[in-house]
Amino acid sequence: MRYKRVTLIAGHYGSGKTNIAVNMALDLAKQKDNVAIADLDIINPYYRTLDSRAELEAAGVRLIVSPFANSNLDIPALPQEMYAVVDDLSLNCIIDVGGDDTGAVALGRLAPKLREEDDYDMYLIVNRFRPLTRTAKEVAEVRYEIEAACGLKFTGIINDSNLGADTSAETVLSSVRFGKDCAQATGLPLVATTVESSLMEELAGKVPDLFPMKLQKRPIDL
Repeated sequence: MRYKRVTLIAGHYGSGKTNIAVNMALDLAKQKDNVAIADLDIINPYYRTLDSRAELEAAGVRLIVSPFANSNLDIPALPQEMYAVVDDLSLNCIIDVGGDDTGAVALGRLAPKLREEDDYDMYLIVNRFRPLTRTAKEVAEVRYEIEAACGLKFTGIINDSNLGADTSAETVLSSVRFGKDCAQATGLPLVATTVESSLMEELAGKVPDLFPMKLQKRPIDL
């Protein structure tokens, strides 16, 4: 995948944002120097980038997180280090935006400088197996809620439809139509469909723009 200086990953709670953000940061580190991943999910996280600290640091990826990550404190504070994303233009960054419009509010503090620089992509992560994003209409509604909350426009969609550890090639294939419907409903391009790396060979040539995931997906509560 090709990256702009800043890539923002946003979507509904449980859509798989963090897993994608971590994988993208590892992929980006193979292409560019001075790579960071910033976790903006500062309110009640389901799965933190901090859980992947060892793998990220081994790849040379700088991890920017709230000082209250993995604690039981719900303090909506944006750490000062987070502003490096917009202040240091040599930094190539993946941002894991908080779930839904509530989590996207924190991004609004960075939005003016991101718009001014205009070197970012913001991808809407969709998963047809999660509540509130099972249809293209619901995805379109989530899209506008997040954009209104953060002050930035999405530039594309990533289809991350999965069943956690139970995801099969058939699971991914069954979501292809859904991804296309979401793109049509939102007017955004479908830039990638994620696939667990062990399924890559089986799906090659059957699904366009596959993005292999190097981390095992966690089971999800349906």
